[in-house]
Formats: sequence, C-alpha cells, structure tokens
Amino acid sequence: MERINLLLPDVHMAHRVVDRLLAAGVEWSDIHILANPNISLEELPDADLPQKSDLLPALARGTAVGGLAGMVAGLVALSLPPAGVVIAGGALLGTTIGGAGVGAWAAALVGVSVPNSQLNQYEDAINRGELLLLVDTPQEREEEFKSLIASEYSAADFNSTHQNPPERKPE
Repeated sequence: MERINLLLPDVHMAHRVVDRLLAAGVEWSDIHILANPNISLEELPDADLPQKSDLLPALARGTAVGGLAGMVAGLVALSLPPAGVVIAGGALLGTTIGGAGVGAWAAALVGVSVPNSQLNQYEDAINRGELLLLVDTPQEREEEFKSLIASEYSAADFNSTHQNPPERKPE
C-alpha cells in the first residue's frame, strides 16, 4: 500500500477532491484528513488515532524489543539448573511471546500520546489552516489517483510514502 500525502488550501477544495476520490472507488476508510482544531471538517473523513499518532510504529518497535527481551529471559532461565531441564523450550517460547505482548502494550501506551513523526513536515501548514489529505491506495493505482486529484486541484504537490496498514477482512 502507498499513502498519498497532499496539502489542500481549504475545506471546499477538500470536499471536491474527496468526492472525486470516492467516485473513483476509493473507500471512505482509506481517506484521512488532518486539520488544525479550529477548522470544522464538516462531513469529511477525519484522521483517526493511527494516522494522528505514532501508535503503529511504536507498536512494531515494542513488539520487537519485548520479544527479544522475552527470548533472552527464556534463554537465561534455560541455562539455570535444574529449571533448564524441566522447562525446556516451552519457557523460551512463552517468555518470547509474553515479552512481545508486554513490549507491544507498553510501546502502544507511549505511541498513542506522541504525534505522528512522519507528518512533522506538514505541521506549520496545518497550523496556518491548510488541510492534509492522506489517501491509502494500492501501488498499482497510485498514479491514477494522483492524476485524478491533479485534475481537480492543479496546484497539487504530492508526497507518497509506503504504508503497511492493517489488512481488512472482506465483507
């Protein structure tokens, strides 16, 4: 998945672009708009916690670090006699999974309170009243959607990033 990032000048332009994207088949849940708190987004798709915070990157880091710490704790437990003989591989697996869970939980608590670091470059523009449009799109349709947006907003200056959003279950 790719994420198209684009600054829009006002709510009116945001409505026009979002309407075009929806008409082209982009799902409502794949469109996110960030704006300063003084701007009413009316019926536009407001960005959720995963877009506004560092929740997902923190969750990934916490899971990795916690899993590693759990694995080390399991290896230490295996090396101490007589527990090493009795608990064997089950303890290693258990401490690794437990550590990953605790690490993910702790990191998520921190990540949810930290603004999304990938969006720092847009902070001044958002404070000035511009709106940040984020569109999650399959890589093969990215250029199509950029062209569609540019046909509606000719001053579009795109920035794309690779994303790994949570997979959706088919309905």
